Order: sequence, then structure tokens, then C-alpha cells
Amino acid sequence: MIEVLGWISLCTGVGFTLLGCLGLVRFPDLYNRMQAATKCVTLGTCGIMLGIFLRTGFSALGVKALVCALFVLITVPVAAHALARGSLIFGVKLWKDTVKDEFTDDRGGESIIEDK
Repeated sequence: MIEVLGWISLCTGVGFTLLGCLGLVRFPDLYNRMQAATKCVTLGTCGIMLGIFLRTGFSALGVKALVCALFVLITVPVAAHALARGSLIFGVKLWKDTVKDEFTDDRGGESIIEDK
């Protein structure tokens, strides 16, 4: 039963990773691409690491997989937030069809939505 759960977790993780890669190719601007990469790849990597742990148990490989999953779960969202905030402050343009820019006030009233 644990073996089956391990395979399901591995396949789900690979699926999330592939969706994250698809989001990197299909989404229009930096902020949307970063969201796809962060969410999907974090879930994908943690799913793969959980599947490895379920398949190997509390061996050296299983414990390393859990530690790596915890590291990815903590660091990737924080790094993506820092990169997005830095891009926003630097003035990287939003997609031209962006409906709402809630951070205009943070930049002193200057909108960074691309001109249509």
C-alpha cells in the first residue's frame, strides 16, 4: 500500500513540475511566470521527495529526501517573493492586459503596466 502511495506521489509531483514548465512557456509576463514556477515546481518537487520517502522509508535516502523537501518548501517561495518585489521596485512592466495594479501607490503613483 505504501508502495502505491509512493508512486502516486511521484507521478503527481512530476505532473505539477510539468505544469510549472508549461506555465513558464505560456504565461505573458514575469510575475505570472514566477507564480507558475513557484507554486507548481514547489509542489512538484515536494511531491517527488515525498514519493521517494514513501518508497524508501526511514533510510538515509528517505531522510535526505524529507530534508530536501523541507528546504524547498521554505526557500523557494521566499526567494520568489524577493525576486518579484525586486522586479516591481526596479520597474519591470506588467502585462498590457493586466486589470488591476495594486502596487502603484508603493511606487509613488507611477503605473508600470505596458502600453497597449
